[in-house]
Amino acid sequence: MGQTELYGFVIQYFQREVPIAETELEYKNPYELIVAVILSAQCTDKRVNQITPELIKRFPSPEKMAAADPAEVLDYIKSCSYPNNKAKHLVGMAQKLIELFNGIVPDDVDDLQKLPGVGRKTANVIASVVYNKPAMAVDTHVFRVAARIGLSINAKNPLHTEMQLVKSIPGHLIAKAHHWLILHGRYVCVARNPKCQQCGLTTVCNYYQKGKTS
Repeated sequence: MGQTELYGFVIQYFQREVPIAETELEYKNPYELIVAVILSAQCTDKRVNQITPELIKRFPSPEKMAAADPAEVLDYIKSCSYPNNKAKHLVGMAQKLIELFNGIVPDDVDDLQKLPGVGRKTANVIASVVYNKPAMAVDTHVFRVAARIGLSINAKNPLHTEMQLVKSIPGHLIAKAHHWLILHGRYVCVARNPKCQQCGLTTVCNYYQKGKTS
């Protein structure tokens, strides 16, 4: 099966089996999402969703967060990974958001990366989730799933995976495909002991087929 056929099969599968695919982070506006995504680095969405209600209640706007002492922010996010760095990133992000963009979260990936704590992956999440841009955020789940299935070939890093996925997935589906791959990696194609018996992609999956023949 060639790459075009493989992508077609995988897309049809997810369209049928996961018609609704969206972020599991809870947010009400772009500012709240960028706060949540910064917190989510190497931390579960479940944990972030436990942290953000009180954090956002205390700092409900970029202006409030920008004026905060990182030490106070730290008190609200201690239970997430790397809280000291993230507290500084959140305050710095809000300050830059006001300085550069009048407090409005931009929709451009390059502009988003001018904000502290916002790398390419986070910028792609914001652009795709909030603004439905054809941006593909590649986290560990997407990187793993794409490689295992065979959607990415010899990708050395997330950027290589991103470039291959964006090239082969129709633009109007890229934002949704990001969630398809994340959710598949989170609940089915897990890092250790993937649940292949629950997966409808085994007939085309390189990882599964190699396992059968090895």
